[in-house]
Order: sequence, then C-alpha cells, then structure tokens
Amino acid sequence: MAKQQNSPIVGLDIGTSSVRVVVAELIEGELEIVGVGEAESKGLRKGVISKPDLTVDSIKRAVESAERMSGLEVHDVYVGLAGSHIKGENNHAMIAIPGRHREINREDIRRVIDTACAITIPSGREVADVLPQEYTVDDQDGIDDPLGMLGSRLSVSVHIVTSPVAAKQNVITSVTRAGYGVTDVYLSHLAAAEAVLTDEDREYGSAVVNIGGETTSVAIYQRGAVWHTAVLPIGGTHFTNDIAVGLRTPIHEAERIKREEGCAFRQLLTPEEASDLIEVPSVGGRAPRAVSRQILCDILEPRAEEVLSHVQDEIRQAGFDRQLSSGIVLTGGGAMLNGLVEVAEQVFNAPVRIGSTGEFNGLIDDAVQPAYSAALGLALYGLRYELGMVGSSRNNNTQNRRQQSPAIMEKVKSFFAIKR
Repeated sequence: MAKQQNSPIVGLDIGTSSVRVVVAELIEGELEIVGVGEAESKGLRKGVISKPDLTVDSIKRAVESAERMSGLEVHDVYVGLAGSHIKGENNHAMIAIPGRHREINREDIRRVIDTACAITIPSGREVADVLPQEYTVDDQDGIDDPLGMLGSRLSVSVHIVTSPVAAKQNVITSVTRAGYGVTDVYLSHLAAAEAVLTDEDREYGSAVVNIGGETTSVAIYQRGAVWHTAVLPIGGTHFTNDIAVGLRTPIHEAERIKREEGCAFRQLLTPEEASDLIEVPSVGGRAPRAVSRQILCDILEPRAEEVLSHVQDEIRQAGFDRQLSSGIVLTGGGAMLNGLVEVAEQVFNAPVRIGSTGEFNGLIDDAVQPAYSAALGLALYGLRYELGMVGSSRNNNTQNRRQQSPAIMEKVKSFFAIKR
C-alpha cells in the first residue's frame, strides 16, 4: 500500500502479551522518536492471531496511545510478523554472466537471488523474506555487493524465511480492519536485531534472543548477515504460570510479582533480600500469604535455565555455538527479568548483555526498554525502506529511489553509522 506523503514512520509490534507502537519522524535525515504506545494484546496464541476481533481492538488502543503522545495522526505502519510457525533455511545458487568480462548489474543480482529462492515450499506456506548472506564472483568469495564487478559466474548464499500464507494475511487484515494501512511486513525477530545490534556484532558473530510472551526467537548473525533463524514455543508467560501454580495465586498477580519482585539468579540475593517476605494474594477469596523472595527465586531459576537451554540447543544444532565472538544479546519483554543475564552467562558460557537501542534523537524512555526493541526496529526498517536501502529482493525500486534522493541517502547512511 502506498504511504501517505509526510506521514510519520510507525513500527507496530503485535506480540502475544502486548501490542507496542513506535512513532518516528524523519527530520533532516535523522530518525526522531516522537511517541510510543502499548496495549494489552488479546486474540493471539504463540504469536499467531486466533481471534481477529480482539486483536483489532488491541491494535487500535496501542496506536491511539502513540498518537496522543506524539500529536501525530497515524495512517500507515510497518508491522512485524512473528510466531512459532516461522521457519528459516539456507540455500545457494549460481548463474552464468553472459558475454565476455561483462559487468554485473542489478538484473544479474536479482536473477541469482530468484534462482536461490527456487526451493520446495510445503502447501500453504510462502516465502516471507530472502536475506542474501554473501556473493561469489568466479572464485572470489565473501563479497557483500557484486554490483559493477567483472566475472563470468555469480553465486549467492541466502537465508530464506517462510511462513503460512494465512498468518501473514491475518496480520495485514487485522491492521487494515483497525483502520491503518500496511506499508510492509517484516520479521519481528530481525526487527529487534535491527535495533540492538552494532556493526561489530553482525560482523564477528552474535545471537539475538528475543524473549516474548509465548515464543522466543533466535537470529544468528555472522560476517554481516543472517545465517540462522528459529522461533521456539516458550516465553515469558511460562515464568508467570510457574509462579501462579507454585504460589497458588491468580495469573495477573503472578505477572505483577514476577515484574516487581522476581529474580532468576539466587546468588544475586543477599541473605536479607532472600528472607524478605512478599505478600501473595490467594485464589478463591482466601487470605493473602507471605512468601520469601528465596522461594520465588527457586521457582524462576529452573525455568530460566530451561528456556535458555532450549536456545543453546538451537544454536548448537545450527553449528554456531563456538562462533559467536560478540556473544548473546537478550531482548524482548521477557529479557527484563532480574538475574536472567547471569543465568544466561552460565548456560551459554559466553558474554551476554541486554540489548540496548543506543542513542536516537527524541528517544522516549519507554522506547529504550528491551520490550520495545522490535517496534523500534520496525521503525528503523521503515526508514531504510522509504529511502531505498532495502534489498532488491523486497523492493524492486531501490535504484530509482537512490537516484531520486542522493543527498538524504548520505545523511541516513551516516545516521546508521553514527548511531550504531
């Protein structure tokens, strides 16, 4: 859908537990965050829309909240695609360059990518994104962009992400029914990486672990490209359910206790803190009970180890467990649990940090939280999309857009270099 002129760049992250929105404006080549919004997410299960009517209402409330903060009217959004149904795989293809010592042009690049995408896809699924990893011209490999090079053979390695056709269409339909246009759809876990990774992280090897409500996504970067993606059906609500069952308290109270008092690493607690008592409301109208923080920690720590062990298994099976020099970057709402970094360092035996969104003009405090990384990343993706910096596999008008605005393109390239 065509984007209205002069309208803000809006990232919309539809999660299982929350819908989050980031509203930004492009001012003199720099992205300025002017508003954020959040609403409780309803109608989703494991990242997939199951009750569209409820999801539409959640989207409306989140966007309206961001509109009030920013003072701007939202017409179009960049929306994230998430869920345990998303699958990724790598593929390779090669084509011949006709003529002798011919210069490689954009048509050749498009043709080799299309050839690499010629894979067997199960019925009901479609290619959601194609991410070039590296090119090879004749015998010279490790090329990021072969445009203008001379050669007789062009090869490419790509990462192909697929999803059910209905899942993507349900997202678009829900946003449209809420009254907003969808400019483009982008994978949520790649959007989160867009916001929190530095160029060094992408180059030397890192894994972005986005812990959501009912899913945890993994995106592995190396040599500046995506080499593996996966979505696991486990997330922050599993911690909440453990508290609800273990302490016999309502779900909403368990969520509050997790956020306010939770700690997933017992060694962080001093003896005094471990013996501190927490008031736990009971179910069925019974009187509240007092429980020590140590007991709460004993509930959360095993679940944290389990979730992160599943992630470690995924990384190991992909063959990258010893290749992540920049370590692990935790993001998403589930990453805000106190002590999770310390548990992760023990599980991964690697450096671990909470993903930081860096310094952006006008950045609002809420937007620096890990929970907003995907929404902010979608806004960053929107910036690249509108200025022609998105690859030709997604946008066939890239070259034309670059020719139309060379000055602002240089400003935006500088923006990404400086802000990282």
